[in-house]
Amino acid sequence: MPADNELLSRQMPHSLEAEQAALGSMLIDADCIKDVMDKLQPEDFYVQQNREIFETIYTMFSYSKPIDGVTVAEEMQKNGTYNEQTTRSYLVQLMEITPTSANVMEYAAIIRDKSLLRGLAKAAGEITSMVQEGLGEASAILEAAEQKVYAIRRGKSAQELTPVSQLIKPFLDQLNDLASGKTGLPGLPSGFSSVDQKIHGLNRSDLILLAARPGVGKSSFAMNMALNVAKQSGRTVAVFSLEMSKEQLLVRLLAAEGLVELTRLSTGRLSASDWGKLTQAARTLRQTDIRIDDNPMLTVADMNAKCRRLDNLGLVIVDYLQLMSSSGGKSYAGENRQQAVSDISRMLKIMAKELNVPVICLSQLSRANEKREDKRPMLSDLRDSGAIEQDADIVMFLYREDYYKEDTENRNVAECIVAKNRHGETGKVPLRWSPEYTVFSTLEYRYDEEE
Repeated sequence: MPADNELLSRQMPHSLEAEQAALGSMLIDADCIKDVMDKLQPEDFYVQQNREIFETIYTMFSYSKPIDGVTVAEEMQKNGTYNEQTTRSYLVQLMEITPTSANVMEYAAIIRDKSLLRGLAKAAGEITSMVQEGLGEASAILEAAEQKVYAIRRGKSAQELTPVSQLIKPFLDQLNDLASGKTGLPGLPSGFSSVDQKIHGLNRSDLILLAARPGVGKSSFAMNMALNVAKQSGRTVAVFSLEMSKEQLLVRLLAAEGLVELTRLSTGRLSASDWGKLTQAARTLRQTDIRIDDNPMLTVADMNAKCRRLDNLGLVIVDYLQLMSSSGGKSYAGENRQQAVSDISRMLKIMAKELNVPVICLSQLSRANEKREDKRPMLSDLRDSGAIEQDADIVMFLYREDYYKEDTENRNVAECIVAKNRHGETGKVPLRWSPEYTVFSTLEYRYDEEE
């Protein structure tokens, strides 16, 4: 039965030669190890013995231990992957068949390529069985299929457990960069230095909730951050606007960047200097990569699918939570809107983790704060609150005294109130508000110490 023999002998894509040459290179030249570590994970190796050797080198490298044939053999004896008959001779063999480490990155690229093909084959099999077993509707299976393929693209297996030893090196690298001043913040700078001091920048996989009463300026604050991130980091910013049209958002971006009055931009009554500012603002905006989707019927699944296709994604903004449809075609009656919003906020947190970027979601506040003497918002004011407060890593409120008292001496001064912060302290940050340009900016002084 030749067909059966062929089926039994068929193997998943791999290159034994590339795996051996990459390991041999690392054993004879410790300098190339750091480059290989950035490219490969232990699961990229197909042959178990090779995977165990790489895993040992990976752990030793995380702890800055010297790496050569002898030390690796000793470490493998300690962690129980050493075989008396074969391991030492196999390590010697690896070093003998690798005359030079000059081509190590070529070997790493071949290993990575074969690993991606294996991941794709595995995902294809899982997708086929989901379809054949009829697990759910077509839209749910399509979402799961996209998720699996996206996980491969990011070089992560969707369900694998990660050993802590693999997490140590990237964390120490990041800590080293922060300590040496290479990077000032763990996250992307929002453009508001006083806010960044509290929240340590916009961190990967964070769900950041920005809430305020209508008309206080939450859309403006979010677009200010979008523009700052796009300009400073050069990353793509995806904006999902369920309330304002693309054109309205463009007008705000131009007003904010060029410091041209919004009313003049809307009416077309521009002076010569306005035209100059506008031209410069348009030139700056052209160099940024801000993408806007103003479809009011978007679900989280739609947003997730669109964001997965962006290669250089840095930030996602959703404006705003209460306008979103829940996915999966679920319909909720009026009193169950709270359940719908809870489901959506949970899915947004999952999206932030999966895309590994910060997601800023805008939210309405209930009128509860207007019944109080102190009108500053509190966590309990979140509308349809449910799980929103739980799911968010950071909750920020915008508050302006002149929104309630026209004769206040604090005209055009806003407060960004950090009410929940998984990364550090909470508190108030003063901001200047320029309504004619829809721009927030940092105030030089701080008055939250007096409280």
